[in-house]
Amino acid sequence: MAFDGITVSNIVKECNDCLIGSRIYKIAQPEADELLLTLKTEQGQKRLLISAGASLPLIYLTENNKPSPMTAPNFCMLLRKHIQNGRITGISQPGLERVIRIDIEHLDDLNDLCKKTLVVEIMGKHSNIIFCNEDNKIIDSIKHISGMVSSVREVLPGRDYFIPETQNKQDPLTIGKETFLACTFEKAAPLYKALYSTFTGFSPVIAQEICYRAGLDADRPAASFEQADRESLYHAFSALITDIKSKNFSPNIVYENKSPVEFASVKLTMYAADASVSYQSVCALLEQYYAQKNAVTRIRQKSVDLRRIVQTALERNVKKYDLQLRQMKDTEKRNKYKVYGELLNTYGYGVEEGAKSMEAMNYYTNEMITVPLDPLLTPSENAKKYFDKYGKLKRTYEALSELTVEVKQEIEHLESILTALDIALLEEDLVQIKEELTETGYIRRKGNAKKQKITSRPFHYISSDGYHMYVGKNNFQNDELTFKFAAGNDWWFHSKTYPGSHVIVKTNGEELPDTTFEEAARLAAHYSKGRDQEKVEIDYTEKKNVKKPNGAKPGFVVYYTNYSMIIDSDISGIQPFSESNP
Repeated sequence: MAFDGITVSNIVKECNDCLIGSRIYKIAQPEADELLLTLKTEQGQKRLLISAGASLPLIYLTENNKPSPMTAPNFCMLLRKHIQNGRITGISQPGLERVIRIDIEHLDDLNDLCKKTLVVEIMGKHSNIIFCNEDNKIIDSIKHISGMVSSVREVLPGRDYFIPETQNKQDPLTIGKETFLACTFEKAAPLYKALYSTFTGFSPVIAQEICYRAGLDADRPAASFEQADRESLYHAFSALITDIKSKNFSPNIVYENKSPVEFASVKLTMYAADASVSYQSVCALLEQYYAQKNAVTRIRQKSVDLRRIVQTALERNVKKYDLQLRQMKDTEKRNKYKVYGELLNTYGYGVEEGAKSMEAMNYYTNEMITVPLDPLLTPSENAKKYFDKYGKLKRTYEALSELTVEVKQEIEHLESILTALDIALLEEDLVQIKEELTETGYIRRKGNAKKQKITSRPFHYISSDGYHMYVGKNNFQNDELTFKFAAGNDWWFHSKTYPGSHVIVKTNGEELPDTTFEEAARLAAHYSKGRDQEKVEIDYTEKKNVKKPNGAKPGFVVYYTNYSMIIDSDISGIQPFSESNP
């Protein structure tokens, strides 16, 4: 999914429709690389979210607010000083670049009218938010780029601002037919690649859409097409550019298996009509898609340290477990040595001095076996040697029988914590996972540091039949749901094979419909390590059948009476509980 120049053009149109003449009421910087502008317009209050995050750069209008740090960062303070209460006079896009210029008028300390420009560059890992004066000099930026980092352009206070031209691409809004044909079809690359590498603002998906509209094979080398095909491609390209120039946009998201795979501001006709969902506003489209994407990305960044601790411990325990299994394999010889010793005690009197082996009947199997002997030892000494080996391997086996169980449980516990980290959506979810790692000894509590307040709560869904379903986000919540919250006749669900969440369905003493059983099982499949599998086997039973062994790890339970079902992990049709959806 590409945030391309066409999407930027659509955003510029929507912002121009409602933000021209608006006043900048508040300026916040919720994250190190993100701004949230609150604007007063004739239609009411609007918010403009701008992110220069390397993983998810974006800009769109939103109704939602975000919490800000107690102390505003320097860049935020600078903007407040210069453009707080300023008026937006223009929003523009140079060509089809992924750049938005927001022109602002404000009064300085002497009440003189001044002009400033906030430049938003949506360029992947090179994204930035740059604040310039009316002479196009950089006042400051949310990211400072020195000559040590980039040889193309410095982004530092006092430098001239310009858009770097590193790829020598053509402007699709101004190019003529002859130049289009010459630039596109001289390349040996696949046709769609020749398109997006030639023109500014085109993403691979838009290039493939143009090829599809022209009826051409996008993967065929561009230079191999005949003149008629080249004319067809130009007509499809020209029709798309006409829509862009006339601001005729059709924002839509394309889904496969109920998961979004692409979005664009023009209709993607190369996909089936029933696979796409259209939106009146590109900002609404982006907010729905990126809000969840952005939250997951940021929480993953914040959980890197915890994930590294768990992964390191998991790898260490897996290596230990593999070694123990190999040692257990070696102990399988112990009974053979015991038999050798017993046979030597029984038949050793007939062995000649210096013999290297003894043939004897194994009275356990009634088969003849050969017992190897050390010729320097007597039969009784050889028997003692075999009994010593047997005793050592027996002791090893008994010790490893306990150790392998412990290490296996530790591996399962660590895998369950990794699953909890995958499920985590909010910072408070990470707090509880960190507390679990501290209590289990993987993180040392610093000095007299107090236990952090836990505010994370389980997921809460409502079934199609109106029953409340709760999903633990981590092992602590799993224990709390199962052993403190659930009643004896409530139903308990969990993946049979994979670590994952406990799911509790409150029955209120009633018999559950089949639909609710299936929806609860889908939740258990989705919130497990097996969520990417086509089908997951789920065990379910009444809560009264679930027990916790003494001294067991958080989240670990046993049960001996249960039912099972195999089901997919699609929860798109299951509604989260809210006060408006009780």
